[in-house]
Amino acid sequence: MSWSRRAIFAASLGALLSGCGFTAVYGPAGGGTALRGAILATEPDTDFAFAFVRQFEERLGLPDAPRWTLDYVFTAEEVALAIDGSNNITRFNLEGALRWTLSPTGSDVVLLQGTERSFTAYSASGSTISTLASERDAERRLAVILADKVVARLLAEAPLPATP
Repeated sequence: MSWSRRAIFAASLGALLSGCGFTAVYGPAGGGTALRGAILATEPDTDFAFAFVRQFEERLGLPDAPRWTLDYVFTAEEVALAIDGSNNITRFNLEGALRWTLSPTGSDVVLLQGTERSFTAYSASGSTISTLASERDAERRLAVILADKVVARLLAEAPLPATP
Protein backbone atom coordinates (compact mmCIF):
# COMPACT_ATOMS: atom_id res chain seq x y z
CA MET A 1 0.00 0.00 0.00
CA SER A 2 1.49 3.38 -0.96
CA TRP A 3 1.88 6.23 1.52
CA SER A 4 -0.95 8.24 -0.03
CA ARG A 5 -3.33 5.28 0.20
CA ARG A 6 -2.31 4.77 3.84
CA ALA A 7 -2.94 8.43 4.62
CA ILE A 8 -6.39 8.26 3.03
CA PHE A 9 -7.14 5.06 4.95
CA ALA A 10 -5.98 6.58 8.26
CA ALA A 11 -8.03 9.75 7.68
CA SER A 12 -11.10 7.68 6.79
CA LEU A 13 -10.68 5.51 9.87
CA GLY A 14 -10.25 8.59 12.06
CA ALA A 15 -13.40 10.18 10.63
CA LEU A 16 -15.34 6.96 11.10
CA LEU A 17 -14.25 6.54 14.72
CA SER A 18 -14.85 10.18 15.62
CA GLY A 19 -18.36 9.88 14.20
CA CYS A 20 -19.18 7.13 16.72
CA GLY A 21 -17.95 9.09 19.74
CA PHE A 22 -14.37 7.78 19.79
CA THR A 23 -11.76 10.12 21.23
CA ALA A 24 -8.10 9.36 21.70
CA VAL A 25 -7.27 8.78 25.37
CA TYR A 26 -4.34 11.18 25.33
CA GLY A 27 -5.88 13.54 22.78
CA PRO A 28 -7.16 17.03 23.61
CA ALA A 29 -10.60 15.76 24.62
CA GLY A 30 -9.39 12.41 26.00
CA GLY A 31 -9.67 11.45 29.64
CA GLY A 32 -6.14 10.08 29.96
CA THR A 33 -4.70 13.51 30.68
CA ALA A 34 -7.06 13.89 33.65
CA LEU A 35 -5.54 10.77 35.22
CA ARG A 36 -1.91 11.88 34.84
CA GLY A 37 -0.52 12.51 38.34
CA ALA A 38 -4.00 12.34 39.88
CA ILE A 39 -4.10 8.80 41.35
CA LEU A 40 -2.30 7.82 44.54
CA ALA A 41 -1.76 4.07 44.88
CA THR A 42 -1.82 2.63 48.39
CA GLU A 43 1.64 2.62 49.95
CA PRO A 44 3.49 -0.58 49.00
CA ASP A 45 4.54 -3.00 51.73
CA THR A 46 5.78 -6.03 49.76
CA ASP A 47 8.16 -6.60 46.85
CA PHE A 48 5.16 -7.24 44.61
CA ALA A 49 3.46 -4.02 45.73
CA PHE A 50 6.62 -1.99 45.13
CA ALA A 51 6.90 -3.35 41.58
CA PHE A 52 3.18 -2.76 41.00
CA VAL A 53 3.23 0.85 42.22
CA ARG A 54 6.44 1.62 40.31
CA GLN A 55 4.87 0.44 37.02
CA PHE A 56 1.56 2.16 37.81
CA GLU A 57 3.33 5.48 38.47
CA GLU A 58 5.51 5.05 35.40
CA ARG A 59 2.38 4.77 33.26
CA LEU A 60 0.27 7.48 34.94
CA GLY A 61 2.92 9.66 36.56
CA LEU A 62 3.78 10.43 40.16
CA PRO A 63 0.79 11.77 42.07
CA ASP A 64 1.47 15.49 42.52
CA ALA A 65 -2.10 16.51 43.42
CA PRO A 66 -3.96 13.21 43.90
CA ARG A 67 -7.72 13.39 43.45
CA TRP A 68 -8.24 9.62 43.65
CA THR A 69 -6.83 6.75 45.71
CA LEU A 70 -6.21 3.29 44.32
CA ASP A 71 -6.46 0.47 46.87
CA TYR A 72 -5.44 -3.02 45.83
CA VAL A 73 -5.15 -6.56 47.19
CA PHE A 74 -2.92 -9.11 45.46
CA THR A 75 -3.27 -12.87 45.69
CA ALA A 76 -1.07 -15.45 43.98
CA GLU A 77 -0.84 -19.18 43.57
CA GLU A 78 2.04 -21.30 42.30
CA VAL A 79 1.07 -24.17 40.04
CA ALA A 80 3.54 -26.93 39.14
CA LEU A 81 3.88 -27.28 35.37
CA ALA A 82 6.70 -29.70 34.65
CA ILE A 83 8.07 -32.67 36.56
CA ASP A 84 11.27 -34.43 35.54
CA GLY A 85 12.06 -38.15 35.70
CA SER A 86 13.25 -37.85 39.33
CA ASN A 87 9.87 -36.38 40.33
CA ASN A 88 11.30 -32.86 40.78
CA ILE A 89 9.22 -29.87 39.74
CA THR A 90 11.18 -27.94 37.13
CA ARG A 91 8.71 -25.23 36.07
CA PHE A 92 6.03 -23.23 37.86
CA ASN A 93 3.22 -20.94 36.80
CA LEU A 94 2.64 -17.97 39.07
CA GLU A 95 -1.05 -17.12 38.73
CA GLY A 96 -2.10 -13.81 40.24
CA ALA A 97 -5.21 -11.77 40.81
CA LEU A 98 -5.34 -8.12 41.81
CA ARG A 99 -8.58 -6.70 43.22
CA TRP A 100 -8.63 -2.93 43.09
CA THR A 101 -10.90 -0.02 43.95
CA LEU A 102 -10.66 3.64 43.01
CA SER A 103 -12.11 6.23 45.38
CA PRO A 104 -11.92 10.00 45.73
CA THR A 105 -9.07 10.89 48.09
CA GLY A 106 -10.31 10.91 51.67
CA SER A 107 -13.58 9.15 50.82
CA ASP A 108 -14.86 5.59 51.03
CA VAL A 109 -17.10 5.98 47.97
CA VAL A 110 -15.97 3.52 45.30
CA LEU A 111 -15.99 5.07 41.81
CA LEU A 112 -14.50 2.11 39.94
CA GLN A 113 -13.47 -1.39 40.88
CA GLY A 114 -12.21 -4.49 39.20
CA THR A 115 -10.18 -7.65 39.35
CA GLU A 116 -7.31 -8.21 36.96
CA ARG A 117 -5.79 -11.67 36.45
CA SER A 118 -2.70 -12.93 34.71
CA PHE A 119 0.18 -15.36 35.05
CA THR A 120 3.89 -15.75 34.44
CA ALA A 121 6.14 -18.77 34.64
CA TYR A 122 9.59 -19.50 35.94
CA SER A 123 12.10 -22.33 35.87
CA ALA A 124 13.13 -24.23 38.98
CA SER A 125 15.78 -26.37 37.32
CA GLY A 126 18.87 -24.55 38.59
CA SER A 127 20.31 -24.03 42.04
CA THR A 128 18.22 -22.87 44.99
CA ILE A 129 19.50 -19.32 44.57
CA SER A 130 18.77 -19.19 40.83
CA THR A 131 15.30 -20.62 41.46
CA LEU A 132 14.59 -17.93 44.08
CA ALA A 133 15.85 -15.25 41.68
CA SER A 134 13.61 -16.66 38.93
CA GLU A 135 10.63 -16.67 41.27
CA ARG A 136 11.20 -13.04 42.31
CA ASP A 137 11.60 -12.03 38.67
CA ALA A 138 8.34 -13.79 37.78
CA GLU A 139 6.59 -11.93 40.59
CA ARG A 140 7.94 -8.59 39.32
CA ARG A 141 6.82 -9.42 35.76
CA LEU A 142 3.37 -10.30 37.09
CA ALA A 143 3.22 -6.97 38.95
CA VAL A 144 4.02 -5.09 35.72
CA ILE A 145 1.39 -7.03 33.76
CA LEU A 146 -1.29 -6.39 36.39
CA ALA A 147 -0.38 -2.69 36.71
CA ASP A 148 -0.68 -2.31 32.94
CA LYS A 149 -4.09 -4.00 33.02
CA VAL A 150 -5.32 -1.68 35.80
CA VAL A 151 -4.10 1.37 33.87
CA ALA A 152 -5.81 0.13 30.69
CA ARG A 153 -9.09 -0.30 32.59
CA LEU A 154 -8.78 3.17 34.14
CA LEU A 155 -8.04 4.73 30.75
CA ALA A 156 -11.01 2.93 29.23
CA GLU A 157 -13.26 4.38 31.93
CA ALA A 158 -11.82 7.91 31.67
CA PRO A 159 -12.89 10.63 32.02
CA LEU A 160 -13.74 10.00 35.64
CA PRO A 161 -16.37 12.07 37.39
CA ALA A 162 -15.08 15.07 39.26
CA THR A 163 -14.48 14.52 42.94
CA PRO A 164 -17.16 15.87 45.26
